Amino acid sequence: MSTARAETPTTASERRPAGLLIRLAAMTYEGVLLFGVVFVVAYAVLALARWTYPLESFQRAVLQTILFFSLGLYFTYQWSKTGQTLAMKSWHLRLIDKSGRPPRRAAAALRYVLAWHLFLPGAIWIVFFGGRGGVDAAVSTLGAAVLLVPALFDADGRLLHDRFSSTRIVRER
Repeated sequence: MSTARAETPTTASERRPAGLLIRLAAMTYEGVLLFGVVFVVAYAVLALARWTYPLESFQRAVLQTILFFSLGLYFTYQWSKTGQTLAMKSWHLRLIDKSGRPPRRAAAALRYVLAWHLFLPGAIWIVFFGGRGGVDAAVSTLGAAVLLVPALFDADGRLLHDRFSSTRIVRER
């Protein structure tokens, strides 16, 4: 009986890339968890500003901007500190840079901003052709799905925002 332990990958190039399906599962879980963050921040803004619904267009724009930056701070902090958000920890995923460490704040912030490109096709559709309910949802989903295709052909499973920010998501186990 051998007592030798299996070696674990130590360098960034040896770490196993996370597959697209597990990343989608983690993204879905992340969305559920972010509901709490969005709720708390929106409630605080509405209470402090004493705004009530329905919001005027200026108020809505201010609230959306604050939420965008709040989520950006959350992701940038988590990714640059440990390489993981709570959802990523649950799914045993980690964001790393080329050296195998959590990315610097600038790279994490760039990744956050660039990741919004996944919503771009749906947003464009809704602005120009929106108001059709189920069709809007279908076009938005299809648009995001098309933008996931590059990960299927990348050796490290990177999406476009990973490529531009020089990061990748790897499995922890």
